[in-house]
Amino acid sequence: MTGTATSEPALLAAALLAAALLCAGCGSGGGGRSRSAAAATPPAGFAAIDARPAPAGWRAARIPTGAVLRYPPSWRPAGGDAGTATVVLREDGKRIAGYLNVTPRQSDETLADWPGFRVGHNAREGDRSVTAEAVARRVPFRGGRGTCVRDRYRTVTGASYIEIACLVTGRGGARAVIVGAAPPEAWARISPTLYRSLSAFTA
Repeated sequence: MTGTATSEPALLAAALLAAALLCAGCGSGGGGRSRSAAAATPPAGFAAIDARPAPAGWRAARIPTGAVLRYPPSWRPAGGDAGTATVVLREDGKRIAGYLNVTPRQSDETLADWPGFRVGHNAREGDRSVTAEAVARRVPFRGGRGTCVRDRYRTVTGASYIEIACLVTGRGGARAVIVGAAPPEAWARISPTLYRSLSAFTA
């Protein structure tokens, strides 16, 4: 499971995948709607990111750039790269049922190429069967807007995850990556908390 970016350029395959996703996103939506109406409606799930304050009692993890990740008190900080923040929800003692990470933008990724960049990054980190499922642009965050991709993958240890990964541009042009992930079997139960955290994120 990886929350950081890399300095390597996106792979050609990832770029092609991003282009395909963008084309697919332009035509998504319910039957009978115009192309412009469909493009204005976030794909299912992304509409849950609605830029609002965290619930009372939630904690905050701030990284040096000023970006702030907010999370429930039942989640616990975990180790990570310098300048980043990670919190996890563990069940059965060890199993990770939920994962949240915020990382400053570290390479040349942009809002335009973020979907392909993220998919390529996960593959280069060793994740397997990386599959992008949906993309949303101009997603509202507190203090900025972002591009988000939902994908799923299997780690080198065989664990499977679904993730929402967003590149967010905040005030003054600062950019940060926020990632929320959970195992497929726990997604329906954990994803509302992930979306709530993304909604409260400040870039």
